[in-house]
Amino acid sequence: MTRLRGDAHRLQAGEYRFSDNMTPDKILNKIVSGDVDYRKFTLPEGYSVYQAAELLEQKGYFKKDVFLQKCRDRVLLQRFGLKESSAEGYLYPATYNLSRDESEEQLLQQMIGQFNKAYAALGESGYSRHEVVTLASMIEKEAVSSKEKPLISSVFHNRLRIGMPLQSDPTAVYGVRAFTGKVSKADIQRHSPYNTYLNKGLPPGPIGNPGRDAVLAAMNPAKTDFLYFVARQDGTHQFSRNLAEHNRAVVRYLR
Repeated sequence: MTRLRGDAHRLQAGEYRFSDNMTPDKILNKIVSGDVDYRKFTLPEGYSVYQAAELLEQKGYFKKDVFLQKCRDRVLLQRFGLKESSAEGYLYPATYNLSRDESEEQLLQQMIGQFNKAYAALGESGYSRHEVVTLASMIEKEAVSSKEKPLISSVFHNRLRIGMPLQSDPTAVYGVRAFTGKVSKADIQRHSPYNTYLNKGLPPGPIGNPGRDAVLAAMNPAKTDFLYFVARQDGTHQFSRNLAEHNRAVVRYLR
């Protein structure tokens, strides 16, 4: 049939899903058009590699431990253009189509490749790429409203400039559990190189995989003199210039 129709050279390789009632003509059209049977995987903005691994395992695509091991395989990461010791921060949040036989390595190559492409389109900043991505990952975890990302970025930039600890709640629980919006006293006292309550400056690496808006905010903070912010009940934040203002905001919104 393909020779009669002149389609033999147009057949596309891949895995296809067929039903019993499909005619040969419909089957041929499916193969010629490349209507491949894919599995979809969506990485939400801000998800860490741990959350990504759990989601992949829940969907039955990959084993969590194997995916995490690949995310830390420096030889593999170098093949994909990463000098870092982890893929954390460099998995671009998007929806990916996975063929049935696709491996963890192939998915990582897709995600890192998409990150590299998206980042290259954003231009340069005064920080290294690793610093930008690290800061963007914190902004992504802190922000609920995308409009506030440049404001949150300004707080972190202002604190970095004067040597003030960043005191970002999500950094206190990174590697222990997912950040859900609240931390305990034990969390902020936990010894970890990522805990910005105990360590000045940026953490050693990203704490999640930021989206484009967060990366742009890290590169282009709003021009403010804010040094503090606290979450309101609606998920937005109250920003303050000094500790007295901040303490009043804490009383108003948290107590």
